[in-house]
Amino acid sequence: MLNSFFRHLLTRMSSCVAAMLLALTILAPVTAQAQSQSSFLARFLPQIDPSIIVDGADAYGPIRQDVPVAPLLKANKQIGWVWITSDFVGTTGYSGKPIHTMVAVGDNAQLLGAQLIEHSEPIVLVGIPDEKIKALTRSYQGVDLVDEAATGGQSHEVDIISGATVTIIVIDDTIVRSGLKVARALGLGGLKDNQHSEPKFVLNEDASAETDWIGLTGDGTVRRLSLDVSQVNTEFANSSDPRAAKRPEKGPDTDTFIEIAAAPVSVPAIGQVLLGEKGYDNLQKWLKPGEHAILLAGRGRYSFKGSGYVRGGIFDRIQVVQGDDSVRFRDRMHRRLGVVAADGTPSFTEVGLFKIPADANFDPTKQWRLQLLVSRAVGAIDKAFVTFDLDYKLPSKFMQAVVAPAVQSAEAAQIAVIADQSEAAAKQALWKRIWWQKRYEIAGLVAMLGVLTIAFFFQNWITKSAKFVFWFRIGFLTLTLVFLGWYANAQLSIVNLMALGGSLASGFSWDAFLMEPLTFILWFSMAAALIFWGRGAYCGWLCPFGALQELSNRIARALRVPQWKLPFGLHERLWALKYVIFLGLFGLSLASMPMAERLAEVEPFKTAIILKFDRTWPFVLFALAMLAPGLFIERFYCRYLCPLGGALAIPARIRMFDWLKRYPDCGRPCQTCSNECPIQAIHPTGEINPNECVNCLHCQVLYQSETKCPVVIRKLKRRAHLAPSSEKTTATKAAASLEA
Repeated sequence: MLNSFFRHLLTRMSSCVAAMLLALTILAPVTAQAQSQSSFLARFLPQIDPSIIVDGADAYGPIRQDVPVAPLLKANKQIGWVWITSDFVGTTGYSGKPIHTMVAVGDNAQLLGAQLIEHSEPIVLVGIPDEKIKALTRSYQGVDLVDEAATGGQSHEVDIISGATVTIIVIDDTIVRSGLKVARALGLGGLKDNQHSEPKFVLNEDASAETDWIGLTGDGTVRRLSLDVSQVNTEFANSSDPRAAKRPEKGPDTDTFIEIAAAPVSVPAIGQVLLGEKGYDNLQKWLKPGEHAILLAGRGRYSFKGSGYVRGGIFDRIQVVQGDDSVRFRDRMHRRLGVVAADGTPSFTEVGLFKIPADANFDPTKQWRLQLLVSRAVGAIDKAFVTFDLDYKLPSKFMQAVVAPAVQSAEAAQIAVIADQSEAAAKQALWKRIWWQKRYEIAGLVAMLGVLTIAFFFQNWITKSAKFVFWFRIGFLTLTLVFLGWYANAQLSIVNLMALGGSLASGFSWDAFLMEPLTFILWFSMAAALIFWGRGAYCGWLCPFGALQELSNRIARALRVPQWKLPFGLHERLWALKYVIFLGLFGLSLASMPMAERLAEVEPFKTAIILKFDRTWPFVLFALAMLAPGLFIERFYCRYLCPLGGALAIPARIRMFDWLKRYPDCGRPCQTCSNECPIQAIHPTGEINPNECVNCLHCQVLYQSETKCPVVIRKLKRRAHLAPSSEKTTATKAAASLEA
């Protein structure tokens, strides 16, 4: 028996490996085409009308040799510079391919315009109207890169378009970051390329710090920001919201509103004095390589910590800004500190350590600032905000210049590597920001996956009650449709698989797939579920369009719409359609991804789920045409046409367990499950087709039904028949014992 099990396991594994090798064989010859031009700007410049970027512009000047930018001309007069974002920063979108945007900037570092030039984002290609994207890019006109540099790229509002969140965030991020690089390279608006113009410094390991508070604040090791009531009231009075001046802070003008002190305790000499030897050792254990920490201490009527970190895990009143980067702190990046170890330290009401992660590229030898956000209620729910800055520059005694020729030579040899690392860190920061913004949706999806996993593992118990299974399934599918589908837009598509194939062919990168956290989590969980339960875990429970079909069919049944059941021979042959559609789309994607993405509109998912039918009439009509047969034949589209279902059915054959129980009588002669299977996934001979089963658990309800399953009914009758005999035997024995 054990040998049989291992032979079965090896057979399954060999089939999986063979499929993987076949896929790699197909994908291996497909490689990304190399650009013949030296830059994307050289490729696109002859194709783009200047007036599309900036009204009135009529020509371009020659591309510069040192920086891939070109003058933008109007009546032979230069009015700014243009560039393609992909020449300066990574612009990989959800499709796994670059999103090319042309941007123009003036000599004052203000953006003159922007235009989406080329991309492979499926939701923009076939989902979002082109005018919406044009309107979005036009809105960047007037963005001041000097302000962006001062605020870490956060001085403008991002207008997110529903259904294209990831694409819009990538476009916004790349416009601002590439704009800052261009402005610094050209010296626009007074911005400078500090990376190459400033001298290099490292921490001086032999430095020592003052041991008392007065000495630490006197030489600038500890910097302070002190605000009284009058300063705060004046700042609100000068703000853009007139309501703020009408609600001044009460109390004497000279009262301390807040006093806050800051110092970088990851600098060894400073940390040892402010934290003490033991405290500094604990800090070193807390910090990982590349991470830094600052100490913040405050007192007064205003708390720099606030209460936001208790509710949402984030300190919303403070952030550290250095150059173009900013760091907001979360609860896990914070540690409370009882006292400051330096002699003569005054009493503070709140003291804490705040960790700066390695991917923030924080350099303690360069100037940084702590930005304090002060809020004031101006209405029942409205607030006004002003900011104050605490500037910090590490005293020179803690630094030493990098002057050794050998070191300079080594740095020069690694400039490209450092640039690549910075770009990788920026991409990582982008997808982390997206995950944080969707933390509540992620929590909801994880909870749904947890509930579904428990239900599957304990399906023998829950299927004892047909009523419970019915309402559990209706409730779960409703949540899938409303929350996952219409709210979170977490609808998987065959386009995702085609993007994966294209990424494997042209150079795989996790960044592209991490841009959409819910989709990433769904794919990851589905891959695990394929091993345990096959494709039914997703298709039957987590697919919003599948949920829409089943729920609409339930409503149709309640309205007494007649239900059709196709002859099994015809039904079985129609199964092949979805596999033909999948193979056709996947093969076409290897030759032309844009064409395959357009033909992938055979999936009505974007129309019905992501865009909620807010589309031009041909797409809406097609989606309704795919839903209409489902009113008469449950899950008609899932059964016969869904290319994603066909794609998932192929690897689903590697599943290692058979959870759905069957009796020897199933199909021979009993046809109850076969007749009642909602999607006819059970053969007349009794076998369940794992390629078609959606794990609705209805057959498992029937398996234990005391009114429908003949096997269970026979068992109950046998027990009922044996019960009187058992009672009679017991009574006879009792009587005999009494006589004795």
